[in-house]
Amino acid sequence: METETLTDPVQHELQVPLWGLASRVAFRFCFVYLGLFCLTTAAIARLFTTGWINPATLRPLRPLIFWTAAHILHVRATLAFEGNSGSQDDMFGWVLAFCLLVISVPATGIWSILDRRRENYVTLHKWFRLFIRFSLAGLMLSYGMFKVIPVQMPFPPLARLVKYFGDFSPMGVLWSSMGAAPAYEIFTGCAEVFGGLLLIVPRTAMLGALVCLAEMIQVFVLNMTYDVPVKLFTFHFILLALFLLAPDLPRLINFFFLNRTTAPPAQAQLFSTRRANRIALTVQILFGLWLVGMNAYGERQSWYKYGGGQPKSPLYGIWEVDQQTIDGQLRSPLLTDYGRWRRVIFDSPTRVAFQRIDDSFARYAATINVEDKTLVLNDDADKTWKANFTFARNAPDQLTLDGNMDGHETRLQLRLVDLNKFVLINRGFHWIQESRFYR
Repeated sequence: METETLTDPVQHELQVPLWGLASRVAFRFCFVYLGLFCLTTAAIARLFTTGWINPATLRPLRPLIFWTAAHILHVRATLAFEGNSGSQDDMFGWVLAFCLLVISVPATGIWSILDRRRENYVTLHKWFRLFIRFSLAGLMLSYGMFKVIPVQMPFPPLARLVKYFGDFSPMGVLWSSMGAAPAYEIFTGCAEVFGGLLLIVPRTAMLGALVCLAEMIQVFVLNMTYDVPVKLFTFHFILLALFLLAPDLPRLINFFFLNRTTAPPAQAQLFSTRRANRIALTVQILFGLWLVGMNAYGERQSWYKYGGGQPKSPLYGIWEVDQQTIDGQLRSPLLTDYGRWRRVIFDSPTRVAFQRIDDSFARYAATINVEDKTLVLNDDADKTWKANFTFARNAPDQLTLDGNMDGHETRLQLRLVDLNKFVLINRGFHWIQESRFYR
């Protein structure tokens, strides 16, 4: 028998069955809708960059979305799409989803009429499946690495420690609880990264899709119950995972629910020769390594810029106001009129928060010069507003601010709060507990 070479055609042992009408129509719709979703959202951007680039904000889609919002949906509010609001559930995103759906339905109908004689889409399916695999893998690795290096949900900042729990938003509750347990955040990130890694290799793609489906259902439920504004986006993650699992659903049902044996799936090869398929597999693995490295590097940079590794203010801490003097008049900290401060909180080196007696916050941009011992405050909402202080730290736990604020000479004598007094910080972990510790 002649020895097979690397360039010999791959022999397919199983004949591909004819696709039913429902399967063909469903594939056409998924091809149009999911393909457009990946191409018009951050899904495609996450394959090449760690930035949140939204192609839908560019022409020609942006005018179409604006026109649809104004003339079809009669949206009166201005559609915001610039900047990073942290929301994927804004009106722009919902109108985009509506446009994709409206485009996909007639496109599927026209395609079905023009291509009604085709028996299957085996070749197109295997290439589109490759595209969806890596689109979902890029998203999972991005979000996963965002948690493995705990940047997405950092430990609660100092201002959170003195805020009433009842004033937290549902999303604030979720973010603070996850951030207070970084080990759990890292664990969930590892699950997302694991699912993304499994998607990269064709033989483990089904398991990867199952892991991604389970993880994204959990994330979607959290988004729904804690009002996190990425509900629409993560719902599409579930759709992408279900599309990848669709060919294996009969086998999964037989194995898990009917207790029947299942044959191994027929591996749809991208090319007709073994050499080409091996090169394709190598390229997929290398691209997967690129995704891992890119996201790991990007989130490591974010850790030092936004996360727990960022520099702290030289006046870092929660400072209680012991005494406040305005225009030479001593003001009781118990009075509730404007300008009475309860605390001053230094966390980030470029920000400061003043907590009023009514527990509301005034937040300012801060420029601290340690050598000159000066503090300059600016208001983000009013570019003409400025406050200037000099400071003196007479003891490690004492700080005095002298300066002009809102046209008044202001002097604040501050006392540093011991952060270890907060139960959230000092509680730690215990293997042995004689009784539950719940506060």
